[in-house]
Amino acid sequence: MYDIIIIGGGPAGLTAGLYAGRSNLKTLIIEKDVVGGQISSTAFVENYPGSIEDATGMGLSERMLEQTSKFAEVKYENVKEVDLEGKTKKVTTSKGEYEAKVVIISTGASHRKLGVSGEEEFANKGISYCATCDGPFFTGLDIFVVGGGDSALEEAIYLTKFAKSVTIIHRRDEFRASGYVVDRVKENPKIKFELDSVVKEIKGDREAKSIVLENTKTGEIKEVKAEEDGPIGVFIFVGYLPQTKIFENVLEIKDGYIDTDEDMKTNVEGVFAVGDVRRKKVRQMVTAAADGCIAAISANKYLENNQW
Repeated sequence: MYDIIIIGGGPAGLTAGLYAGRSNLKTLIIEKDVVGGQISSTAFVENYPGSIEDATGMGLSERMLEQTSKFAEVKYENVKEVDLEGKTKKVTTSKGEYEAKVVIISTGASHRKLGVSGEEEFANKGISYCATCDGPFFTGLDIFVVGGGDSALEEAIYLTKFAKSVTIIHRRDEFRASGYVVDRVKENPKIKFELDSVVKEIKGDREAKSIVLENTKTGEIKEVKAEEDGPIGVFIFVGYLPQTKIFENVLEIKDGYIDTDEDMKTNVEGVFAVGDVRRKKVRQMVTAAADGCIAAISANKYLENNQW
């Protein structure tokens, strides 16, 4: 029996584990993949307090894990099922069943896909969702980045380290990214733009070789490819999907995100949600860490007010 089980080892989950463990609560963090969540695959982290100029997402994630592991247990297992409605919560994974008095959900979000023809066919054959992971494989090639937010533009800048050229494809003529990032993109001589455009299809043979675009204003269809006929890289950064499926029949969920109050409480007693998986206005690493802190403190108060 654990005091707290945290599902997910991103910045929110690791922070919750750090605060809970330091409060002498028996804490277990269950992570299905790698700690750090989305941040682990980010090239550089410049907007988290204390991160130095050349800090990588993976490096920062590893330091957070090292710190939290001093106070909380971490297991790498895939959560298959949860029973949250009783006073004792049960979490079933691919390796066994665990019980806790409190569950903190920090399952984050996964990469959103375009859903166009060729996307599945050329996955890992030219199409990627992680610049840090796959950028070096596209050295010397023409790369296309789909998206207009901070992640898309930051990764486009990173990919110029390897690419012959980087073309950003965005459905509007203005970007959603912060002004500082937009300025850096526009100043980079390796970066070009296909604005007011959406991807309709990705073509190729054994590898991706071209992208069919539709102009959102004129309806014009055109095909873009490498300057010299050959394979291309297509990096897709169009948002994320919250990982809430196994909680759908128990928790209040709207637009895929879990509803919480300012104390991170859900509609079920003893269950809290933090980070990108909950409904909130700003989804950043720093707000995820804040969520984790608040949830751990709220959970501690809940445990103090309830007897087992």
